[in-house]
Amino acid sequence: MKNIEYYFFTLLFLLINLFSSCGSEIASVILDEEDPIIYKYGYDESKHIFEEKNVGRGDTFGDILESQGIDYPEIYKALEKTKNDVDFRILQRGKPYTLIFTNDSVPRLKAFVYHPTIEGYSLIQLKDSIYGRTFKKERTYKDLSASGIIENSLYLTLEGQDKDPLLTYYLSDIYAWTIDFFRLDKGDKFKVIYTQAFIDDTIPVEITKVRAAYFLHKGAERYAFEYETDSIKGIVEYLDQDAKNLRRAFLQSPIKFGRISSRYNLRRRIALYNNRIRPHRGTDFAAPIGTPILSTANGAVTEVSYTRANGNYVKVKHNNTYTTQYLHMQKAKVKVGQFVEQGDVIGFVGVTGYTSGPHVCYRFWKDGYEVDPFKQKLPEAKPISESLKQKYLNDIVLIKSQIDSIIIKNKTSI
Repeated sequence: MKNIEYYFFTLLFLLINLFSSCGSEIASVILDEEDPIIYKYGYDESKHIFEEKNVGRGDTFGDILESQGIDYPEIYKALEKTKNDVDFRILQRGKPYTLIFTNDSVPRLKAFVYHPTIEGYSLIQLKDSIYGRTFKKERTYKDLSASGIIENSLYLTLEGQDKDPLLTYYLSDIYAWTIDFFRLDKGDKFKVIYTQAFIDDTIPVEITKVRAAYFLHKGAERYAFEYETDSIKGIVEYLDQDAKNLRRAFLQSPIKFGRISSRYNLRRRIALYNNRIRPHRGTDFAAPIGTPILSTANGAVTEVSYTRANGNYVKVKHNNTYTTQYLHMQKAKVKVGQFVEQGDVIGFVGVTGYTSGPHVCYRFWKDGYEVDPFKQKLPEAKPISESLKQKYLNDIVLIKSQIDSIIIKNKTSI
């Protein structure tokens, strides 16, 4: 009997150990098989209903919530409590928003999410506890490159490669003093290394900087390297392969983009005057009405006026040698006596005065005489110090090697 009891209790002991050792595994398997909780905007998807919509014409935050049964006093209370955290005063037409409802027999609107940009969203919770939050997605940054041979324009060349055409604006700023982007030649070549910001690692949102660029224009190689020339003031410039500053005392153009519709020409014939010679002592840059007009150099505004021929115009004295004038403005943005810096907006393109279309007539004086600015040897920016020059030449070795190694794409390889 004792032996039977012994074997019985021994078997029982073994079974208990067996099941106790397997119990954690069984529990783990059961736990692992449970559906994971998925959150959207911080809410359990299994317990909420999400409706995605777009802001319609004339829609306001109050209108949207009232259409969902939320009374105005409740809306006002929510806005007052969250006014320092979110701003729904103006909703842009076409922008997406999300309504989050409780998944009950009678769904209740619990939260409102507004997506003004792909970079983030603002959320306001209306039930349980009222709060507002603004969320911004983290950006990632990648160094990219582009290259090409100009067939018609830099913009179309980049667009044809599915590159961000905004690179055109960056390059035009960098080379604004040294290359006339209105007169690029067919066959000109370029390379560029730039930094692009992304959301979710895949959605491009902004070009943050151009690190290096190269142009082969009119047979001359023109490099540009981003470099901090003053670490105390945080001044960043673009220098060439010989450490010369690409910046000049004058911009090539008083507008960012457009086209030269008429150049300085002392023997121009005009059909409106029976094809007689009427000297044109300015350079016309055609652009849409309202396009910003930039001062091409630092100086003091000496005239802001109107004449029948010139329309609204601004005149800027840069020093005892150079003066510039900007004609046919829609309106001026400066006053007489005001000091302006290179690149400051001084007015906007219009059709005032004697003109057949929207443009700015850019006039350039040297020593009191109107001259063609494109035929002048204009002063360069102040060179960097010799000590910084040597450091710069050492620092650009790697990035110059990188841009030199880029194979320029031609039309057939795009």
